[in-house]
Amino acid sequence: MKNKYVFILTITVVCSFLLSLAAEGLRELYAKNVEVDKKKNILSAIGLDIDSFTIPDIDKYFNDNIDTLIVDISGNVVYEISILDLDEIENKQTGEIQYFYDDKEYLPLYNETINNVLILPISGKGLWSSLYGYFAIDANNYSTVKGITFYAHGETPGLGAEISKKWFQNNFIGKEIYSINNNLESITVIKGKASIDNKYQVDGISGATITSNGVTTLLKRDLERYQPYFINKRK
Repeated sequence: MKNKYVFILTITVVCSFLLSLAAEGLRELYAKNVEVDKKKNILSAIGLDIDSFTIPDIDKYFNDNIDTLIVDISGNVVYEISILDLDEIENKQTGEIQYFYDDKEYLPLYNETINNVLILPISGKGLWSSLYGYFAIDANNYSTVKGITFYAHGETPGLGAEISKKWFQNNFIGKEIYSINNNLESITVIKGKASIDNKYQVDGISGATITSNGVTTLLKRDLERYQPYFINKRK
């Protein structure tokens, strides 16, 4: 009888150990998949066709050509902090993600050095979920839109989920976030078709007004957060 209990205890301990190892391995694999997916979306936002990219290709392009910047809310680059130091805190009501270090807010940015494109993370609320993505602008004038992507959301397929489709995202390319008077206009997703001559509007998604409005809101809010940096660079 004693040997029976020893055997059961041994099996329990061994199984627990193996499960712990598996869980740790899966956790690392999940973290790597999340990292790669974010990198893919950053590269897609600047217009790269990454369909043929392997994971090593993505990591290499990112390491060779993407500089990560941290700026404070006054728009000044901070060199003492890395993106790994920042704590991400999401406002559950608005879907907005803010980044903190020692109780101070900072803003992460990515600069693609070959084409001189600036990429910033964007986030906000759609109809059913929070929307997470990246927005890219030309770092030569800090106004011309180079692209937009969304890497996570829970919107309705065929409706709000169209924000992930190329037809929607391509509408943003070539638009402007600043007016000729240097006022921050952002980009408005309108109901229906936007005029081809309007630099600050894009086509909305039929049947997904709330998601479209959510994209408009989050873009305006996040661009305003980064505006002190834009102003510093546009001088």
